[in-house]
Amino acid sequence: MKNLATKVQRFLVSEDGPTAVEYAVMLALIVIVCLTAIRSIGTNANTTFTSVADELG
Repeated sequence: MKNLATKVQRFLVSEDGPTAVEYAVMLALIVIVCLTAIRSIGTNANTTFTSVADELG
């Protein structure tokens, strides 16, 4: 247990902790942008298919 506490303390003191947090924030932002783009494309595709369906009949 003491070994685990030492490893956690070393991780928090080192520069790896803040770097991991920065990467996590960047990943979250990328995911949000991707989901927004996919939703927008889906809405546009739905509108197009609805328009074509109405024209056909």
